[in-house]
Amino acid sequence: MNTIMRKSVLGIAGLAIAGGLAAGPLNHGEPTTTNPAVAVAVQADKPGVDKTKLIPHGVQGKQSRIDLGDEQTANVKAIIAATKKADMDERAAVVAIATALQESKLENLGHLGARNDHDSQGLFQQRPSSGWGTVEQITDPEYATLAFLKGLKQVDGWQDMPLTEAAQTVQVSAYPFHYAQWEQQAADLVAKHWNN
Repeated sequence: MNTIMRKSVLGIAGLAIAGGLAAGPLNHGEPTTTNPAVAVAVQADKPGVDKTKLIPHGVQGKQSRIDLGDEQTANVKAIIAATKKADMDERAAVVAIATALQESKLENLGHLGARNDHDSQGLFQQRPSSGWGTVEQITDPEYATLAFLKGLKQVDGWQDMPLTEAAQTVQVSAYPFHYAQWEQQAADLVAKHWNN
């Protein structure tokens, strides 16, 4: 996606670009190698989930996975509920959950003091100074998800993009390839919780 299109998309979303919209990932390792030809099957626990929407292009690169606690699982459910409220499909939930996995490991983070990237907070590490909302708003999982999805809706053709490109276009991270590593776990979580 070219820079002009990204800036216009973000302008439409009503978000400032200066300094980046969201913090970079919490783990600052090397970018993952991407390979769009790699496809991994999604294991759905519940009937009725359209598996073809979860990972339509296959995963890119090596996948990461973490164990989730109760708070993180509640945040997954909040992201899914907000995605439905925004009238978006399972793929949008996968993109949102993968983004939150990268940005916060699905923990609703407050200000981290010296470890904070500027004023980034919440599940998506959104920044009040970049127009995402107040601290109270961006640390509300529903609000934060709806703000992320509003930006995603403005990305022309996001459904046809690799997950990491769609997420990066909204987030403007210093580590754009890191979102890809969470696609499989995000898809598994959507498959498990979409119909709950």
